[in-house]
Amino acid sequence: MKKLASNVWLTLFGLSVVVPLLWVAMSSLKKGADILASPWSLPTQPQWSNYASAWQQAEFSRFFLNSLIASTATLLILLPVGSMAAYVLARYPFRGSKLVRGVFLFGMMFPNFLAIVPLYLLMSQLGLTDSLVGLVLVYVAYSLSFTIFVMGGFFEALPGELAEAAMMDGCGHHATFWKVMLPLARPGLVVTGIFNGIGLWNEYNLAKVLVQKQEVMTLPLGLARLTATQFYQSDWGALFAGLVIVMVPVLVIYWFFKEKVQDAMLAGAIK
Repeated sequence: MKKLASNVWLTLFGLSVVVPLLWVAMSSLKKGADILASPWSLPTQPQWSNYASAWQQAEFSRFFLNSLIASTATLLILLPVGSMAAYVLARYPFRGSKLVRGVFLFGMMFPNFLAIVPLYLLMSQLGLTDSLVGLVLVYVAYSLSFTIFVMGGFFEALPGELAEAAMMDGCGHHATFWKVMLPLARPGLVVTGIFNGIGLWNEYNLAKVLVQKQEVMTLPLGLARLTATQFYQSDWGALFAGLVIVMVPVLVIYWFFKEKVQDAMLAGAIK
């Protein structure tokens, strides 16, 4: 009976995720009038022009590139910096290290909208508003807490004898970290990279405050702009096409790395 109830619950949960995705994909191939007239019907004549309209006329190509640059640059800075900080806090305790780690953990609970006003004033004085460079720096700062939290757990679970053996073989602290400890913590890198990447790809609040120029807007800002435009033009097909463009990269990345994420989570649980 419990197994049946569990299967029913999992099936309902799966349907609650899959059905909205299929409906959005189906609506992206229909005309706006057809969506309003029969929202649950299949598209009789797929309107692939909706994607061209969203990609070119709504400038989603530019927004896509901006999001790709911002997310990739953030991860390239965040993962090495966060891993080094997590390694030091996990393997080299010093006076006040617990306090430092607690401050980073508190950052995970601190809502970013509470710091938006001073953050905007600071970035404005530095001349980093309406800039992908400024957006990347802010993303790195706000993602450090989660990265240190996850990577610290993986580094703590690694046997200390491995680092001692590397030191005895002539490796310094720098070489021990990069050549021994960090490769062993690769599952943690996968987890932090994927979850941070998804969060950065969908981030809206910080980008909304720091970016006003259309040339620097990311996909969530572009989607909000497209939504406001389609309310007047009633081109709902292009709006749903824009939603698909935003969702597809995240779904594809998770599909390719889902086994590694599951293995990493299982490894962390076993350790």
